[in-house]
Amino acid sequence: MTLNGYYLPVQREHNLLPFPGKSIKSMSSENRAEENELIGRAKKGEFEAFEELVSRTEGKIYNHLLRLVNNPSDAEELLQETYLSAYKNIASFKGNSTFSTWIYRIATNHAFMLFRKRKPELPLDELPLPTHEELKRREIRDWDFDPADAAQSGEVREILTEAIKELPENYRAVVLLRDIEGLSTAETADALGINEGAVKTRLHRARIFLREILSSHFAPEELEAMEGK
Repeated sequence: MTLNGYYLPVQREHNLLPFPGKSIKSMSSENRAEENELIGRAKKGEFEAFEELVSRTEGKIYNHLLRLVNNPSDAEELLQETYLSAYKNIASFKGNSTFSTWIYRIATNHAFMLFRKRKPELPLDELPLPTHEELKRREIRDWDFDPADAAQSGEVREILTEAIKELPENYRAVVLLRDIEGLSTAETADALGINEGAVKTRLHRARIFLREILSSHFAPEELEAMEGK
């Protein structure tokens, strides 16, 4: 993609990577300082600095988009739109979050706009989950279920990948950002433009839904082993 005479350096070929989950670590102060320097240079119009920011984040952003929209062509197009928006609005980035969190938010917003164009969003109360009484009875146990931890085996990962596709978009986004990409609750809230309480509520309900899917494929003791119990 060209932009103001420059080529926007987003790759056209990407491969879906395994769930990273808790392998993602917080950015070190040194890396954060380096990132801030790149952002400052990009704000001054130095395109090479923006290129470096793209190269550092595009892989995980593409993976997030692909898991969110479930279509490689859509994910590639959204990736281009995401970085085009970021380039145009880099001056508005205040640095209250990492650059990648900001990009996650832009990418997710573009994906949601695509969803709204194609179909109305499924209301929150239509997610096929257990009843309120069942939720209360199993609240403590199910809150500990972590899809990224469970997905260490190939078979489980395949089942979880398909199950995540069945989640309504707003739940799917929370699971992908919090559990799969490894963002903190605060970072997920910032990326989605919602409060932390909403993140926790949606994550809790989505995890129970995913655990229900797995329970139809595995014995209780196998599930407990996945959860490290």
